[in-house]
Amino acid sequence: MKVTFTLIKRNIKLFFKDKGMFFTALVTPAILLVLYATFLSNVYRDSFVMNFPQGVPIPEDIIDGLVGGQLISSLLAVSCITVAFCSNFLMVQDRANGTIKDLRISPVSSYVLSLSYYIATLISTLLICLTATAICLGYVAIIGWYMSVADVFLLLLDVVVLVLFGTALSSFINFFLSTQGQISAVGTIISAGYGFICGAYMPISSFSKGLQRVISFLPGTYGTSLFRNHAMGGALEALKDEGIPEAVVDGLRDAVDCNIYFFDTRVEPYAMYIIIISSIALLVGGYILLNIFRKKDK
Repeated sequence: MKVTFTLIKRNIKLFFKDKGMFFTALVTPAILLVLYATFLSNVYRDSFVMNFPQGVPIPEDIIDGLVGGQLISSLLAVSCITVAFCSNFLMVQDRANGTIKDLRISPVSSYVLSLSYYIATLISTLLICLTATAICLGYVAIIGWYMSVADVFLLLLDVVVLVLFGTALSSFINFFLSTQGQISAVGTIISAGYGFICGAYMPISSFSKGLQRVISFLPGTYGTSLFRNHAMGGALEALKDEGIPEAVVDGLRDAVDCNIYFFDTRVEPYAMYIIIISSIALLVGGYILLNIFRKKDK
């Protein structure tokens, strides 16, 4: 156990000491927040206004709350995965520069090495993503706050669950990488593509029916929906208090992916948690099996 703690501490220190990996991981949420607030906020605002009944006055604060909730839910849904990949690249770098060979000839089991990388990635990613969450909540407090205490705690739970998923996914994929070029390629693909397939950049409801059904098989889709529900739920309820028909509010929930459908069946939030947690278990199990088989081959 002492060896495991020592390796975890070593991996965390190296990650935060490596200016390239740390800066890339830390700057991603900040850049996304600036870009979203600068370029997407007006797009989100216009889409909400277009869906409201004409002649019904909607307080600007509620619209701001909806826009802010959609912005931060998109940012966090992407950051929990991309930051996990950045944090986990240390494992690949150790392979690329030969450090892993020195660790393996020491009296340290392969299981301890793989566990130390996983836990170190989890801790580093959580630190960065929780900091990003605090910044996001501050942003929402400035432009329009409609979140309850329960919403905030559920949002934090979503961050933890998605970071666990991102760490498991990155550990599984990075197991097959061994060069700096592969790190760059995977990092670019994840950064550019994940936001689209999880519905963070564009609502899944705007995709074709066939693509929606394909994306409904991906666990990240449900992570984005959980963030949407807990970041925007208060503002959507406030619309009902303003006299907006429930059918209109439900239409907005569908439009922004608060409601996710699996082959025309709406997926409840508790089921979303089950899907993501099950995916985490499968990925971690696969990661463990890969390390066991590698040890047997050697």
